[in-house]
Amino acid sequence: GNVGQFSMANEPSLHIPYLYNYAGEPWNTQKRIRTLINQWFRNDLRGVPGDEDGGGLSSFVVFSQMGFYPVTPGTTEYTIGSPFFDKVKIDLGNGKYLEIEANNTSFENKYIQSASFNGELLNSVFIDHFDIMEGGKLVFKMGNRANRSWGK
Repeated sequence: GNVGQFSMANEPSLHIPYLYNYAGEPWNTQKRIRTLINQWFRNDLRGVPGDEDGGGLSSFVVFSQMGFYPVTPGTTEYTIGSPFFDKVKIDLGNGKYLEIEANNTSFENKYIQSASFNGELLNSVFIDHFDIMEGGKLVFKMGNRANRSWGK
C-alpha cells in the first residue's frame, strides 16, 4: 500500500501520519488516519496491506481507532489521532480502567473539536502513559470541520 513515498504496509512508516501533530497541524493527522485506515484495513481478502509479521499493523489499527498512538518508542508519550469508536473501556490490569468516549464520531466527523481527560480540558495532542495508567475518562467531541485551534 504505497501513498506517494509512504508505505502503509511497512511498519517503520506507521508513525508518519501522526507527524502532522508535531508540525502543529493535528487536523491533518486526524484526516490522514481516517483515510488510511478506511482505505487499507478492511474486512475482506485484502484487509491488511503487506505482512503482519509482528503485530505492528494490527497494533497501529487498534491504537489509532481508540484515538492515540505511541509514535516515539522509548518514551511514555502517546499522540492523539482521530477516535473511531463511540466508547472504549480498557482494563489497565492494575484495578483501574481507561474509558474513551468520542461523541459524534463518524467517517465525516473525524475532527476533534474539543477534548478532556478526567474532566479537565485537554488542548494538547499528547497524553502520557503514566496518566493513562491512573485510569479515568478521555472524552472527545468530534465534528466534520477541522478545528485549527485545538491541540496547538
